[in-house]
Amino acid sequence: MENEKRSRGRNGVWFILHVALLLFFGKEASAEIRYSVAEEVKDGTVVGNVAKDLGLDISSLTSRRFRVVSESKDAFFDVNQDNGDLYLFKKIDREELCLGSGACIMELKIIAENPLEIHYVVVEIIDINDHSPVFPEKEQRFEIFEQTMAGRRFQLHTARDPDSGINAIRTYTLSSNENFEVTIRQSDEDIIPFLVLKKSLDREKINKYTLTVTAVDGGKPPRSGTINVTIIVLDTNDNRPTFSQESYQIEIDENVQVGTSIFRMNATDPDEGSSSEIVYSLGKTLKKKVYDIFELDKISGEIRIKGIVDYEENDVYKLDIEASDKGTPPLTGECRLIIKIKDINDNPPEIEITSLSNTVSEDSKPGTMISLISVRDKDSGVNGKIILSLTSDLPFELKPSYKENVYSVVTKVLLDREEVSQYELTIKATDCGEPPLSTFKTLNIQVADVNDNRPHFPINPLHFYLSENNVAGKSIFSVSAVDKDLSDNAAISYRIVKEGSQNDIIPF
Repeated sequence: MENEKRSRGRNGVWFILHVALLLFFGKEASAEIRYSVAEEVKDGTVVGNVAKDLGLDISSLTSRRFRVVSESKDAFFDVNQDNGDLYLFKKIDREELCLGSGACIMELKIIAENPLEIHYVVVEIIDINDHSPVFPEKEQRFEIFEQTMAGRRFQLHTARDPDSGINAIRTYTLSSNENFEVTIRQSDEDIIPFLVLKKSLDREKINKYTLTVTAVDGGKPPRSGTINVTIIVLDTNDNRPTFSQESYQIEIDENVQVGTSIFRMNATDPDEGSSSEIVYSLGKTLKKKVYDIFELDKISGEIRIKGIVDYEENDVYKLDIEASDKGTPPLTGECRLIIKIKDINDNPPEIEITSLSNTVSEDSKPGTMISLISVRDKDSGVNGKIILSLTSDLPFELKPSYKENVYSVVTKVLLDREEVSQYELTIKATDCGEPPLSTFKTLNIQVADVNDNRPHFPINPLHFYLSENNVAGKSIFSVSAVDKDLSDNAAISYRIVKEGSQNDIIPF
């Protein structure tokens, strides 16, 4: 409940910011400050003094409403307006915030008003070793023919550890025994464990082995997880199915139609009879999304599309394929199919109005910033390249920022409210895909009046005839002047000045 109140409060601040931008003009920051903080540190932890690093006057932070602007409900950072410290607003779980093992980066927008300044601060969330490796199952069972030659490998379940870097899984160990050992194979970012037969088995001596495999991460102190491995020794079927390659790689378009066949697996087994008949299956420890999108025909080895393929959701899938024969016991060969997703232009660009001053004074100098906008496109490659344009016949233009895909809308020339009092600007963002997709955003700009026009008389000079012997105080004529300005700037007062003097006033 407290976090919800804070979130509503920060949304209110964002609304007030937009109102304030109607009254002030700002400038964009020209540099980017970087900090780092470990995940799980307590609330209130200071990341750095952002005011000092930006060269701001600390005594003016409160009056300038120096603060962090959050574009989401979950705000993790805030600034102390008394001393300029950037501090942690609430505890961060890196694994929840940033999926995957890459760098976890948060970009903050920090605002100061009067004059308006927008700064960008990047905070890297450092991983700590707060998770232990976990296997997908508690037990794994193998059936091994007693005459299997030494050196034969059997793929073990891969443990998962959401931590990254040095805190991720580093090695696997096996409980002490004479017949087996564990080796690992590095595959992209994964470390895949294999159970390796050191010497041939003799079922008549030992027909069952119970071993423990331990996955150990690189933290200090290290964390670990275990799985029980049971080996049943049998004496039939001495050849396993094999693939011609250890891994295959294909490329398919995103949005490919459901039911489309994309590849056919093919393994061979030199045995005869049922021991040479092969059944295909997907690995049991793949991510759930793989099973939702792809299906494998167990008899033909054909892989078909089962669900929606979206490049923006995932650009590559790695399928572990197993080929098992029908011998006794069944033997299994494995390979990996890497499916790369080819991006197509199925997302129009997005335009975000970061800040907007929709009232601008007519005496504003050319180059005055009206709005700050950001553009992005979920597509990649040529499709992510964006062409931005503004209504061409208006006195405004786009200026690129030092930050990619961030632009300012500024005035090109002096404005004249008496000629045009308001403008409607249309911003168009178009990608370079085939066919190109576009997005439009409209800004309404009001021109504020300044006192830049003198009153004038429609008839000048005035000629009139005055009869003699007029009674004092009697009205003899009336005059009327006009002023193109508005409100107080158009209010007119009259006086009579003696010819040749601006200071001698004739009473009337």
